[in-house]
Amino acid sequence: MPKAPLFDARGNRLGEVELPEAVFGIEPNEHAVHEAVTLQLASRRSGTHSTKTISEVRGGGRKPWRQKGTGRARHGSRRSPIWVGGGVVFGPKPRKYGYTIPKKVRRLALLSALSSMAQENAVYVVDAIDLSEPSTKSMAALFEKIGAEKPLVVTDERSEVVEKSTRNIPGAMVLHVEGLNVYDIVNHTALVLTRDAVSRAEEAFA
Repeated sequence: MPKAPLFDARGNRLGEVELPEAVFGIEPNEHAVHEAVTLQLASRRSGTHSTKTISEVRGGGRKPWRQKGTGRARHGSRRSPIWVGGGVVFGPKPRKYGYTIPKKVRRLALLSALSSMAQENAVYVVDAIDLSEPSTKSMAALFEKIGAEKPLVVTDERSEVVEKSTRNIPGAMVLHVEGLNVYDIVNHTALVLTRDAVSRAEEAFA
């Protein structure tokens, strides 16, 4: 069973804690992780790009010149795609880039990302983060003492105090268990969980 070091809120080592095998101890599936990250990045694209077709370009109400006798090529509209300022053929239109992958693949990807962090000894468990008020200094000191660089902090439920204490620390981010996602896990080098978050993760994902 995978284990992680256990610390108190000030970063003092208390020992080790066992991590749930079903969540942090599976064989990572790189393909599933890649699929999940690609899906998340695709879903973030705004897709607001838009070009005008020949029917949407302004102008072109009359024939530029008569059909014959000028020595020039025949044209019927200045909105033609071959004219500068004309319409665009098959140009991009607003669309959604998101798609879906099977639920089992999404779950496998999340467990693979968590297990990979555990295998790399990048998981740290804090007994409880009990700050009475937001304190960036206290949170930064905790990260420095336990050796967590660019950490993703995971709490059992949303905590405004923890979020405010972390948001000014470069590379750090806070999520609650239900908000865990593959992209944010692989985009951080350390995973800092509260002890309650470990139990909550076992209930939610095991």
